[in-house]
Amino acid sequence: MHFVYNDEQVMLRDSVDRYGQDVWHGADRKVIVAEGAARRWCDMADLGWLALALPETHGGLGGGPVDVMAVMEGLGRHLMVSPFVATCVLAPALLANGGDAAGEVMAQIGRGEALVGAGLIEAGGGHDLHRVASRAERSAGTWRLTGAKLHVEDGADADWFIVSARTAGAEDDEGGIGLFLLPAGADGLTVERFRSIDQHRHARLKLDGVTAAIPLASVDNALPTITAGVDRAICAYLAEATGSMEAAADATLEYLRTRQQFGVAIGSFQALQHRMVDMAIACEEARAMTYQATLSLHHAAQARRRAVSGAKARVSQSGIFVGQQAVQLHGGVGFSDELIISHHLRRQMMLDLAHGPADHHVALFAQAAVAA
Repeated sequence: MHFVYNDEQVMLRDSVDRYGQDVWHGADRKVIVAEGAARRWCDMADLGWLALALPETHGGLGGGPVDVMAVMEGLGRHLMVSPFVATCVLAPALLANGGDAAGEVMAQIGRGEALVGAGLIEAGGGHDLHRVASRAERSAGTWRLTGAKLHVEDGADADWFIVSARTAGAEDDEGGIGLFLLPAGADGLTVERFRSIDQHRHARLKLDGVTAAIPLASVDNALPTITAGVDRAICAYLAEATGSMEAAADATLEYLRTRQQFGVAIGSFQALQHRMVDMAIACEEARAMTYQATLSLHHAAQARRRAVSGAKARVSQSGIFVGQQAVQLHGGVGFSDELIISHHLRRQMMLDLAHGPADHHVALFAQAAVAA
C-alpha cells in the first residue's frame, strides 16, 4: 500500500521521536517506570498530544486516526509507558454525544487533568463486547450498577471509568447495552490494581450497587459506539506495535553488525541474514496492514470489521515473531531486563492480548467475511 504522512503528521511523528530520544532512554527504563507517569503525562499535555483526538468543541485539536497513528508509532518505538490509548483514543470515542458531564471529562483529558479507563469485558464473555452480564437498573431517577469488569486497560490510575452494563435483554443480546460514566471514588466501586509484564498498570472493577453512574447517549443501544471506539483503539495499538517491532529489528541489525565471532561480525553469517530479512518483511507487512486498517475506520461496520480484525490478527503474530527473533539473535543477554529488546517482546505479547488476541480476531474476520 502506498501511503505517506502529510507535512503536519510528519512534524508530529518527529516530535514524538525527539521526545522519546530525550526522555525515554532504554537504559533508564526501570527508573522512569518507578517514578510513575505523572510528570511525563504533563509533558504530553503541553505538547498537545492529549488533545489530539478530542473534538474542537471540547478544547481538542480534532485530529483523526492517522494523526493518532503518527503519535503511536513513536510511543511504540521508544516503549513509552502511558495510558494514551485508553484515555485519549478510546475514552473520547465512547464519550462522544454523552452530554455535559462527558464534555467536561473530555476537556479535563485534553488539559492532562484526568485519566479515563474503559471496563468493557467480563469473565464470562471473553473479548466479545456484546456479552455483558453487568446490570444497570433504573431506580428513583438514578441508575444502579451491579456486576464486575475483568480488565480495564491502563485503568489503575484512572480518575473516571466508562463501563458497559445491560439495561435489557439476555447476557448475549446485542441490544439492551448502555454506557455509563462513574468516578473512581464512587460508593460501591472496588478497583483492583495490578501491573503486567510490560509495566503497564491495569485494573479490575467490582460494581456493588454503584449509584453515581452517569448514562452516556443511548442507554439501550450503545454497542455500535463501543465497537467503533474499540476499533479506533485497536488501530492505535497496531501503530504502536509497528513502531516497537521496527525498533527491535533496528537494534538487532546493529547488534549483528558489531558482535563478533570467529573474528568476523556475526551479521556476515548467511543464516542470520535470512532471519533479519524475515524480520524486515514482517515489519513491512505490519506497517501496510496498520495503514489499511486505520484508513478503513470510516467504512461500514462489516468492511471495517474485516480490515481491523484482519490487521489485528496478523500484526499480533508479526510483532511476537519479530520480538522473539530479536531476543534470540541477541543470545542470552536478550532475556535480561537491562536490554531493551526483552521489553519490546513483553510489550508485543501484551499488545496481542489488548482488545482480543490473534485467535479472537481471526474468528471475527471469518464471521465478517461470511456475512459480506
